[in-house]
Amino acid sequence: MSIFSIATSGLSAASLRVDVAASNIANVRTTGPLPASDRSGTSAVTGGSSIAPTFPAAYVPLRVDQVDQSGGSAPGGTSATVSTVSPSYTVQSDPGAAFANQDGLVAAPNVDIANEFAQLAAAKYSFVANAKVIQAYAETTEALLDIKA
Repeated sequence: MSIFSIATSGLSAASLRVDVAASNIANVRTTGPLPASDRSGTSAVTGGSSIAPTFPAAYVPLRVDQVDQSGGSAPGGTSATVSTVSPSYTVQSDPGAAFANQDGLVAAPNVDIANEFAQLAAAKYSFVANAKVIQAYAETTEALLDIKA
């Protein structure tokens, strides 16, 4: 695997890490009804003929799983995938919400703000380091090709 491939895989992973952390931070207050319950606290599936209003679910936070590409004939680089955080929500009291159950509880995204800012910092340093690798490789290649007689 070339040095550019390895460094660009690191750049891609860092960029994905920033996107996911930013999304989690932006949606930290996007609550919704508790799963499998409506405003009255009963099951959402009823045999009644009345049409109850539906509300969007709480934001489901994401995380980035990053692993090195150490197998194969040309190892190197990294691979990053996005998955959901489990459990995806925590129970929070918000009796004023239209979708709160009879006890005034709603589902809030299970986002740890401190962890998200740590992810942003790690992604920043990873991005800078991989960009420096590309820069150093380009400068070295340029110096090698600049042979004067």
